[in-house]
Amino acid sequence: MYWTLELASKLEDAPWPAAKEELIDFAVRSGAPMEVIENLQEMEDDGEIYESIEDIWPDYPSKEDFFFNEDEY
Repeated sequence: MYWTLELASKLEDAPWPAAKEELIDFAVRSGAPMEVIENLQEMEDDGEIYESIEDIWPDYPSKEDFFFNEDEY
C-alpha cells in the first residue's frame, strides 16, 4: 500500500467519519483511480471508524504544511 498526495486527495470529500467499506464505496462511486481502491482494500478491517484522511495516511499534508499566506491574495 502506498499513498501519494494525488491519490489521497481523492478521499478529501469522503463522508468522514467512515468505515473501510464506506470509503471503498465512496471511491468506486466517485471514480477514484484503481490505486485508491486497492490501497483501501489492503487496510486491515478491524471495524475501525476513520475520522479523516490523517487516520489512513498520517503524513497527509495539512494546510499549515504549505507556506502560503492567504491574506496576501
